[in-house]
This record gives sequence, structure tokens and C-alpha cells, in this order.
Amino acid sequence: MTTSAALSRPGPRGRLAAFLHRHARVRLSLLLSAPLAWLGLAYLGALAALFVTAFWSTDTFTGDLVRSFTWANFRDLVTGEVYRTIALRSLGVAVAVTLIDLIVAFPMAFAMAKLASPRAQRWLVILVLTPLWASYLVKAYAWRVMLSSDGVLGWGYGLTATIATLSYLWLPYMILPIYAGLERLPSSLLDAAGDLGARGWRTFRTVVWPLSFPAVVAGSIFTFSLSLGDYITVKIVGGKSQLIGNVVYDNIGAANNLPFAAAVATVPVVIMLVYLAAVRRTGALENL
Repeated sequence: MTTSAALSRPGPRGRLAAFLHRHARVRLSLLLSAPLAWLGLAYLGALAALFVTAFWSTDTFTGDLVRSFTWANFRDLVTGEVYRTIALRSLGVAVAVTLIDLIVAFPMAFAMAKLASPRAQRWLVILVLTPLWASYLVKAYAWRVMLSSDGVLGWGYGLTATIATLSYLWLPYMILPIYAGLERLPSSLLDAAGDLGARGWRTFRTVVWPLSFPAVVAGSIFTFSLSLGDYITVKIVGGKSQLIGNVVYDNIGAANNLPFAAAVATVPVVIMLVYLAAVRRTGALENL
């Protein structure tokens, strides 16, 4: 009996498997440990290095890094009027691009989700994804040609050209989340609103918009953050305009002032943290 009980008793591997089977949270933690470790090393570690470097300085004579704590970079950012103007301009561009993409994307996503047939939906999703297969530079330079004085649009270069180009570049990132959110919206709710006498605008305001708002927030995070940190588009079609990304790029390259570039790069990070905190208070992130 003792020998039979010993043979039927599970070994260490069996006991471990049984333990993991009973504790789903432990199993999930083990599965996510490697990705989370990589995230902490590659992303959070890089951010930590960025913040540390922002408190260093550069020797104006030799150009070498001076690894001593100083608030000089942030003091220059706060007191320099030109940097405040650039930060506000960058914020305005990001907001404008997000609003334009929302206005264009919402009716397109609604038509895809609620008006198109299932077969047409698949083709429309492919058409929305197609621009993402093309190179960023190819699309940006195509807009440069169209916006030039001899181009199809002939608007010239500047902030308007930058906003138009960025709106085109990031539009799929707004369409797809809204489309996914509207696809989950039961059509019976729209029918019920119509049966109760609600017209189109009231149905949109009381049914469609509240239920699709988390998807709109998801899309706005993409368009807002990508526009806030972009520096290539403004170099190509922005003319003499300067945004935060250009200041970071110029201080890393021509000016060779890595600490000040790191300090400037913290500005969009702080703005995005404030934005995420604001949308989190609305409950939108919890419903994604």
C-alpha cells in the first residue's frame, strides 16, 4: 500500500502544474514576466536615461558631457520665450491634427461598420490599411510635391502644410479604432432609438457617441502623440516652422547638446502623461 501510494503521488513537476492550474493569476504573471521585463529594460530604462541626461550639461569649450546635476536646461526651457512658443505651437498642431482626423474618420468608420456589407467591410479595411504599407518618406515627399507652388494644391509650405500632411499620415490610426468600436455597437440600439422617436442627431448624441467615445480616445492617443513628437514632416513641408521634434533633432545633431535635447524631449512626455491622466478620469481607458 505504501509503495502504491508513493507511485500515485505526483512528482515536483506534477505538483507545479497542478498549482499553476489552480492559480490563474500566477500562471498569467509567469507568461507576462518576459515581455514586462523587456518593456522595463527597453522602454522605461530608456526614459530613465533620458531624464537623467536632461540634468547634465555640455562643456561649451570642448563639447564634452558634464555629468553633474544642474537645472540649467529646464530653466532655459521655462524662461526662453522661443521654447514656450514652440511648445504651444507643437501642442496646437497635435490638437488640430487630432480634430481633423476625428471629423474625417468618424463618418468613414460609421459607414464601414454599419452601412457596408460584410464583404465590403473587408475591402474597406484593406483600403484604409494600404497607405500604411507605403514608406513614410514617400508619402511626406508626395505631399511636398503637391503643396509646392507648382503642385496640384499649391498651398506652399508652413504650419498649414504640416497639419495637412500629418492629418493624412495618421488618419488610419483614427479610423481603425473607431471602426472597431462602432462594430461592437449593437444595431438594435440604433433601431430602438429610432422606434422611440429619436432623430439622427439625437441618436448620435445619446447612443452612438457615448458608446464609441472610448474608441475615439484610443485613436486620439495615436494621432496626438505621433503629431506631438514628429520632426520629419515639418522638415519636409514645414518651411521655417519649428516644432518640439525639430528642436530635439537640431540639438542632437548640429548643436551637439545632448542634455538640452533630452530636456526638450521631456516636454512631449509630460504632455502625454497629463493627457492620459485626463482621459483616464473620464473612464474611457477602462472601457477600451
